[in-house]
Amino acid sequence: MNTISRNILGVAVSAIMLSLGGLAYAKDTIKIAVVGPITGPVAQYGDMQMMGAQMAVEQLNAKGGVNGKQLEAVLIDDVCEPKQAVAVANQIVNDKIKYVVGHLCSGSTQPASKLYEEEGILMITPAATNPDITRQGYQMVFRTIGTDDQQGPTAGRYIADRIKPKHMAVLHDKQQYGQGIAEEVKKTVEAKGVKVDLFEGVSKGQADFSALCTKMKSANIDFVYYGGYHPELGLILRQCREQGFDAGFMGPEGVGNKDISAIAGPASEGLLVTLPADFSADPANADLVKAFKDNDQDPSGPFVMPSYSAVQIIADAIAGAKTEDPIKLASYIHKHSFDTPIGKVAFKENGDLKEFQFVVFEWHADATKTPIE
Repeated sequence: MNTISRNILGVAVSAIMLSLGGLAYAKDTIKIAVVGPITGPVAQYGDMQMMGAQMAVEQLNAKGGVNGKQLEAVLIDDVCEPKQAVAVANQIVNDKIKYVVGHLCSGSTQPASKLYEEEGILMITPAATNPDITRQGYQMVFRTIGTDDQQGPTAGRYIADRIKPKHMAVLHDKQQYGQGIAEEVKKTVEAKGVKVDLFEGVSKGQADFSALCTKMKSANIDFVYYGGYHPELGLILRQCREQGFDAGFMGPEGVGNKDISAIAGPASEGLLVTLPADFSADPANADLVKAFKDNDQDPSGPFVMPSYSAVQIIADAIAGAKTEDPIKLASYIHKHSFDTPIGKVAFKENGDLKEFQFVVFEWHADATKTPIE
């Protein structure tokens, strides 16, 4: 989907939400708000989220829906901006939608989750990984992805045990997600005896990183970890390679997107990325993968199957608890396990998954990836 199409879709969705409000929702359907970036610099991740949720709704409805009712995904754009996320959350409250799959970015998810908890709305994020989201003592907030204090140590252990850098830099984008995971990586490598020579933030939307590349080259940095999203890292990779700075680079799932290859070009070859396991490679998901591919959709994105699973958990909880009361459903989810495309899942008291695996991949310039461990 091109930028113009995204903008048109974002405006259309917002217009529909604002103009129809609560009147849009008939009693014979079960509405699930799917909230993430439809527009903006990380809309590619929103595509994954919307794709997974819509496929779940489509397949569940084909089987008769839930308790005789059809599901409906209401797609809403928060642009991955905290202020917009709060505005969206208020709109969801006003429209009396009881369930949310989202948000995607941690910085948007945390302020929105506060409102959902206060208003008794069930929220399952398939993508926000910052641990603080589930450290708030909430009962209505869950996630179908791991956390940065799982992902960061996975990356940190790999760096310390396999890369063994002599001079390491840890960079981040000063945002809740990016800085949070960068700090986890720094903590892990330092505990294993690796010295971090440079720990520094860049600005979201920054375009010129020449001074940073020069600084790292002068400091003899031989490995760089970046916490944040692909737009900035793609530029850092390209500009540093243009200066002849050939250190290794690694990033989290926020950089594992085909657009990093479009931005960085050949400089993206060999980038290391931590991502959720490729659930599309699980033989148990063969039929689901075929359904995506029949729609010319790529099911391998890191947020596709977690988003599908979030919808399925909501539907299974409604069927199992025989109620649409979100507070009762939250209690049911805490007490039960669910068979989903990301495996059999159960939740801790704080709403985190009891188990989740991140895997180290090698990224290639043609936007493919190879699992390492």
